[in-house]
Amino acid sequence: MNNEKVRVRFAPSPTGPLHIGGVRTALYNYLFAKKHNGDFLLRIEDTDQTRLVPGAEEYILESLKWCGISPNEGQGIGGEYGPYKQSERKDAGIYKDYAFQLVKDGYAYYAFDTADELNEMRELAKKAKMPNWQYNSITRSSMKNSLSLSADEVQKRLDNGDPYTLRLKMPRNEEVRFYDEIRGWVIVNTNNMDDKVIYKSDGMPTYHLANIIDDHLMKITHVIRGEEWLPSAPLHVLLYRYLGWEDTMPKFAHLPLILKPDGHGKLSKRDGDRLGFPVFPLEWHDPKSNEISSGYREKGYLPEAFINMLAFLGWNPGTSQEIFSMDELVQAFTLERVGKSGSKFDPEKTRWFNQQYLRAKSGEELAELLQPILEQEGITADKEYTAKVCELMKERATFIKDLLEEGRYFFEDIKEYDAKTLKKKWKEDTPEIMGELLSQLKEIDEFTTENIEQKFSAFLEEKGFGFGKVGPGFRLLVTGKGMGPSMFEICAVLGKDKVVERMENGIEKVNSLKEELKQKQ
Repeated sequence: MNNEKVRVRFAPSPTGPLHIGGVRTALYNYLFAKKHNGDFLLRIEDTDQTRLVPGAEEYILESLKWCGISPNEGQGIGGEYGPYKQSERKDAGIYKDYAFQLVKDGYAYYAFDTADELNEMRELAKKAKMPNWQYNSITRSSMKNSLSLSADEVQKRLDNGDPYTLRLKMPRNEEVRFYDEIRGWVIVNTNNMDDKVIYKSDGMPTYHLANIIDDHLMKITHVIRGEEWLPSAPLHVLLYRYLGWEDTMPKFAHLPLILKPDGHGKLSKRDGDRLGFPVFPLEWHDPKSNEISSGYREKGYLPEAFINMLAFLGWNPGTSQEIFSMDELVQAFTLERVGKSGSKFDPEKTRWFNQQYLRAKSGEELAELLQPILEQEGITADKEYTAKVCELMKERATFIKDLLEEGRYFFEDIKEYDAKTLKKKWKEDTPEIMGELLSQLKEIDEFTTENIEQKFSAFLEEKGFGFGKVGPGFRLLVTGKGMGPSMFEICAVLGKDKVVERMENGIEKVNSLKEELKQKQ
């Protein structure tokens, strides 16, 4: 890096929910800026006013906040290079002079073709077996523009207020080259490029022009964005050149695609719906269709797990380490270790990351996260008690809600007993054995894990029983389950009174259920 201060930006369009690919772009920009003690800007690119969706901008801001990706400048924050929303920049008159300077310098021209005329030309081209018709250096001469019309005709149309666009005048047969920090040298011939619209008569620039002007005026040093923008990069290089800014042009880095789990094609919302995982950070309510799309937050993913997973979709640290805090990611991240090829999304690996982060939390932290779920279900529990439950259950949980689902017996009376355990493990002599075990447990003064285990082991030894003879019935009576954490730890958390009560009441209940089961067979 040279001495110039690093300045990067995340510039989403508020045309719908933020895809996880967009979040990853924001993350990589954030990590790069932090690594180099630079600035990370948020800019809203709303040049295409027809595609704006109500609530999308707020959704973007909330998503970044949940993820812990905090811009230090930009929309909703402020800074010396604002405004940071393109429609507001257009109203401030920022783009107009640059657009018309390109016309004056011969790099752009007026085009008066209507949408209908352009569609008609595309249809004619299809019939002539030229399906990929473009408005370019060859076809422009047959269209209605300031290069094909006389100067008087152009002036007349402008005086009449005819709608127009400004198109970039693409040179013929020139090579445009630039260096991509991830892909190396990229070379494109202008014969493969069309005369893109850069400005409309309503005063709104298109994305291409606004993007270049904003990046220049905001002193952006690196443009880190998705691979889908790679075909536009040669056009952007030409705009920098034509505007006289080539010497200060930012460095480009185009990130690889996030692919479907099978590796065939870009991950889309439909893939998530089909395969049962979210592709958005937060739940999205579509204001037009009223459709609800699931989000990682609402599905119970921890933001730090979500971020860790996203970081590995395209980047790797070059070591075997997989769990990274945000600070560790900042230290480890480099563009050199971002791959060129697409990265397959793995929903199971995402669950694994969540599991690891959940297990790393203390019982107290998990209790705080579980509290809203308990309240929602009308369950009142002491925080210290809940923390003990969480500590005990976390090895078996992937999501916070699992702590309750798998350990509901800590908070509620047993409503049903595991049918498989009842059928296979509750034998003729089990009620008598449970009664004897209960008598032993009642003798314990300090109902600790160690004391319960000691008494249980002594009981087995005295009776000559194996664990399988006693353990399953004991677990069934106390928890209603066939599996779970250590019974000694469970009993210590529940307390002596609750364990005794469940065993006393449960022996008869389970016996009755066993009899009903026999009669059905």
